[in-house]
Amino acid sequence: MAARLFGITGALLLAVLIAYASRYWVFDLWPREGLFGIQSLPPQGDLVRRWLGGTAWSPFDIVIWGIAAFLFLSLIQAVADRFKS
Repeated sequence: MAARLFGITGALLLAVLIAYASRYWVFDLWPREGLFGIQSLPPQGDLVRRWLGGTAWSPFDIVIWGIAAFLFLSLIQAVADRFKS
């Protein structure tokens, strides 16, 4: 039961992190200075667009976010499967 609870909590945390990196983050949960004073973590999210700003890849930020999210979740699933057995 504890393993299942840990897995569900981890999945929710990953979903929040992936949503925060996208342009669809709508919550302003911390001050404008950034989370814990880190300016690289603004309250409005949209980290992928910020990272790609000024590059030739900037118009494709949502596609890159989708591919990165898929690869990240696949990696997490592979690690979880490795520890499950």
